[in-house]
Amino acid sequence: MTTSNQSRLETGIDALFAFFTSDTFAYIVKRVLQGLLTLFLASILCFFIIQLAPGDYLDALRENPKISPERIEQLRKQFGLDKSWPEQYLRWLWQVVSQGNFGTSFVYQRSVASLLWERVPATLLMAIASLVVTWTVAIPLGIIGAVNQNRLVDRILRVISYIGQGFPSFIAALMLLILAQNTAPLFPVGDMTSIDHADLTPLGKILDIGWHLILPTIALSITSFAGLQRITRGQLLDVLRQDYIQTARAKGLPENKVIYIHALRNAVNPLITLLGFEFASLLSGAFITEYFFNWPGLGRLILQAMQSQDLYLVMASLMMGAVMLIVGNLLADLLLKVVDPRIKLDSIS
Repeated sequence: MTTSNQSRLETGIDALFAFFTSDTFAYIVKRVLQGLLTLFLASILCFFIIQLAPGDYLDALRENPKISPERIEQLRKQFGLDKSWPEQYLRWLWQVVSQGNFGTSFVYQRSVASLLWERVPATLLMAIASLVVTWTVAIPLGIIGAVNQNRLVDRILRVISYIGQGFPSFIAALMLLILAQNTAPLFPVGDMTSIDHADLTPLGKILDIGWHLILPTIALSITSFAGLQRITRGQLLDVLRQDYIQTARAKGLPENKVIYIHALRNAVNPLITLLGFEFASLLSGAFITEYFFNWPGLGRLILQAMQSQDLYLVMASLMMGAVMLIVGNLLADLLLKVVDPRIKLDSIS
């Protein structure tokens, strides 16, 4: 081993040692343990709330005269529905902890994990695209509104934000579907790919998915964009009134530097805190959008699971939503630390 390689190895080891002994690593471990406890308690609550619903998956099968009572009883034992609620829960929890097995879907007769992994990429693609669009549009417009407070442009942007917040996702989706119908074939509706998707080049496949993603992303982003724009404007206005901003202006600093370096850097902290909640909320919003645009994500799958009382599929989807909320909040806290090193992680909560 050469001296330079040995030096790099030692530097890497020192960096790893410094990370694993840092307050940040201790904070991450603490939050992960808290998250596991939260998931455990949430799983108990979700499981027994689902069980409170009248009937079960086999009720629909009992109405089919072609299925014998003996077959129904066989399925009850196969799915574990003949056991008490605590026994069913403990059996499911042991499978999750020991094998990473979330059970078998009653409807699809397949592993729940495999069903979810098939649909997760499509839902995450839409949610992340919506997050990018929301923040890319809302932050600049919020800054413009704050800098031009009470002027014409600010009033127009405020009206837009009020209208946007008054449009639920399903209303926005319906209006965009009408737009797509009247402008066909400009915007595709249904599925995430075209019929000839398999014959396209790699770049063509990416563009094809992006083309199908336009309307669902807009529908999912409208409400979030409007709220984030108003919060950005309000936070920036509060910061611009602070004494240190007036001092910076008195020193003759350019207005752009005052706004984008001094003011925005301090106004962005509350927005980052919202990022974790925003990421998790997009999952529930995506369900509605997926239903209207026939997007092959988790939305339709979980809706069908709830209607048919597919117990283990519903449980896995609820746990996925809880994990996204926990992970989103943890990432937001760590990002706050990166943006503002003065913040102590222990004080965030």
